Amino acid sequence: MTHGRDLSMRELLERGDRSFSFEFFPPKDEAGEQQLWQAITELEPFGPTFVSVTYGAGGTTRDRTVAITERIARETSMLPVAHLTCVGHTTDEIGAILDELSEAGVRHVMALRGDPPGGPGTPWTPTEGGLTYADELVALIRRRPDMRIGVAAFPEGHVDAADLDADARVLKAKYDAGAEFAVTEMVLRASDYVGLVERARAVGADLPIIPGIMPILNLRSMERMVELSRRQLPQEVADRLAPLADDPQRLRTEGIAIATELCEALLDAGAPGLHFYTLNRSRATREIFANLCITA
Repeated sequence: MTHGRDLSMRELLERGDRSFSFEFFPPKDEAGEQQLWQAITELEPFGPTFVSVTYGAGGTTRDRTVAITERIARETSMLPVAHLTCVGHTTDEIGAILDELSEAGVRHVMALRGDPPGGPGTPWTPTEGGLTYADELVALIRRRPDMRIGVAAFPEGHVDAADLDADARVLKAKYDAGAEFAVTEMVLRASDYVGLVERARAVGADLPIIPGIMPILNLRSMERMVELSRRQLPQEVADRLAPLADDPQRLRTEGIAIATELCEALLDAGAPGLHFYTLNRSRATREIFANLCITA
């Protein structure tokens, strides 16, 4: 299923079909590159609305992000979305990246502030000659009539937000600057996503918000990821997984079941679709799709 690359993301999301999308990251070596393209090949038959390619901390993978996004645009039927952050770039450099993407036929960008240069949890310092906030990046990209823009949203609020209402106002600022859709960081509870959408609508941020899904396949690595975003694994999830800590296969099966239940609850709550953080592998996503009776 090939999607019209000339349609805006909002138009694609509002056609009435549920949206499914996948996120990949630039690999570090040749083996990682092969794994990435195997995952892309295995997931392409599902006809995703879009696929996104992340950006390394401090813009370290910039060239590979652009190259992978270009190759997806050139060699597959899928609509690629390139991540772009404020970190480590002047506005001129951001303009040059946008030129490069545009020349390659990539028209959709995820505009993110990005993690602080020192990594998550360290103080945020803007690059001299660069930008400080994601809404400034959105406004800069918006000057280009051919570019469509997505942004991040946070089910439990961004770690730097004073409170949930302040977090909603930041999303509204990004919407006002020209963002036309949002993707959340991984959702841990459906109720957190519902609350985010309600807060966004209350302040007038009227854009489709797609929940991000990260199945728990390894308890320790998931706990580490949740900790980095200064959140906690829901108690009901921890209670289901703790007894399986010494049985990796059973824990993985239960993690897939929990992710499937979460996907069902999100779709029932009116989510326009689901965005899967694949970690460059397709198996877990395909298993969830089988549980949801979604076929290629």
